[in-house]
Amino acid sequence: MEITNVSEYQAIAKQKLPKMVYDYYASGAEDEWTLQENRNAFSRILFRPRILIDVSKIDMTTTVLGFKISMPIMLAPTAMQKMAHPEGEYATARAASAAGTIMTLSSWATSSVEEVASTGPGIRFFQLYVYRDRNVVAQLVRRAEKAGFKAIALTVDTPRLGRREADIKNRFTLPPFLTLKNFEGLDLGKMDKANDSGLASYVAGQIDRTLSWKDVKWLQTITSLPILVKGVITGEDARIAVQAGAAGIIVSNHGARQLDYVPATIMALEEVVKAAQGRIPVFLDGGVRRGTDVFKALALGASGIFIGRPVVFSLAAEGEAGVRKVLSMLREEFELTMALSGCRSLKEITRQHIVADWDSPHGLPAPRL
Repeated sequence: MEITNVSEYQAIAKQKLPKMVYDYYASGAEDEWTLQENRNAFSRILFRPRILIDVSKIDMTTTVLGFKISMPIMLAPTAMQKMAHPEGEYATARAASAAGTIMTLSSWATSSVEEVASTGPGIRFFQLYVYRDRNVVAQLVRRAEKAGFKAIALTVDTPRLGRREADIKNRFTLPPFLTLKNFEGLDLGKMDKANDSGLASYVAGQIDRTLSWKDVKWLQTITSLPILVKGVITGEDARIAVQAGAAGIIVSNHGARQLDYVPATIMALEEVVKAAQGRIPVFLDGGVRRGTDVFKALALGASGIFIGRPVVFSLAAEGEAGVRKVLSMLREEFELTMALSGCRSLKEITRQHIVADWDSPHGLPAPRL
């Protein structure tokens, strides 16, 4: 059966993958309220399309941290991709490069920064978890730099791993034939079987709970790469990120895998954008499955979006070809949404092109209740 949209890959991945692996990719924290909300919130934003505009030529290109990409759709870091497909991160890197967009490699990849760099040219970012042993962190950042990675996406929402009940039930652990390749030589590449989630135990043992804003400053002393702060969902933290010298912000709730009952990222986006005051770009991940979702994020002030689960699900279903197809479907849908909304370039997408359920009618101040 022909696949006609991104979401259809999830059911195929569920059929193909071992239960432990599928559940690891698919699940969220606790009640999974935010997991549902990340998707549902997009449906509460409607379009105000402008008509009779010449949309015969549409330009979706943009620049991210000075790098030109074909569209504002990029690949979020997702861990352990070889659990989905034997080619794992290699396939994803090639698909991103072919689509002319950016791949973010996870710290917990099953392929190393050097291996991913060896797939050929491409703009790549490196997602960083800060380990207790700062020498490990410094070494990893240096390796990413040397391998040609262009930015660090620092994950800031994971001092401890969220409670993912599917992983606890399944006693999730990395399959024995795989390792966290970036840590292989440091004896940190294996995950022990645990009484709950092997990953939760690994994080408890290795990831630094003392991580704070001063470490963002420290990171700037060990690398010249721009630092994106990934996991900001409030205006307060957006302001601090700007002051701390972040090159950009990724509005993210970690795919709803950390703290449940945080808002959907699309709901948090506008607050963060307003707080950043145009000083640094703001990106979004979480729940993007359609070109319409991409347009809505840009209309609310995002400079681009990142997709996570669609990558691993399509990778599981069809390998590199699946990831390429996800990127091409999102691209085509986004282009169509732009055309039907009367926008010929990204700068023409404005807040006036959407109406959100929190907007007051006719632009009048809402009556005080």
